[in-house]
Amino acid sequence: MAQMLSAWLFGYSALLSIINPPAGALIFHGMTQWLSERERARLARAIALNSFAVLVVALFLGARVLGFFGISLEALRIAGGLAVAVSGWRMLSEEPGAAQRKADKMPTSLETAPVERMAFFPLTLPLTTGPGSIAASIALAAERRASGLGDLLVSGVASVLVAASVAVTIWLAYAYSGALVRRLGPQGTVVASKLAAFLLLCIGAQIMLTGATDALRHVLATPG
Repeated sequence: MAQMLSAWLFGYSALLSIINPPAGALIFHGMTQWLSERERARLARAIALNSFAVLVVALFLGARVLGFFGISLEALRIAGGLAVAVSGWRMLSEEPGAAQRKADKMPTSLETAPVERMAFFPLTLPLTTGPGSIAASIALAAERRASGLGDLLVSGVASVLVAASVAVTIWLAYAYSGALVRRLGPQGTVVASKLAAFLLLCIGAQIMLTGATDALRHVLATPG
């Protein structure tokens, strides 16, 4: 039990610091301003379930899945970072009144809203569970190499608990993003949204830079 608790605490804290649900909640709210609180909560639940699935796959099969499709972690970082950076730039360059004008033109039902198609990409991957959290999950799984059946069971249960705990945290942060925005107020929301958008742009650039640096390092290390 102590071993499982230790593995859970380590994995949960590591992934939570990378995913950062409160910051993601501001970005999520900015991209779904036209939705009602109920519809936003439904979308938050879908993102949480998607995030749970992504983390479980990454924890158990991450390296094998990437290898099967011939995708390197560097390529995942570059592509994911580009998607994140583009989203951040669009939010950063948007005029203050543009969000409301867009909201007036958007459908009021989640069933017909284009954002429903964004539940997995880009709201789950790469905005919530991006290359950083996937890489961290793969690294966490690699650290917990099981030497026996008991260790294998502890590692498996701890991995599921880590993914479930992170998913619940994401759901709570995203579902109550409206309350967070109301607490900040109109002016505070604009400032926080622009800061979040700039951070999102920087995160995307950093993800791409990390992927490009690692790819270049492998190229230079390859004997030619």
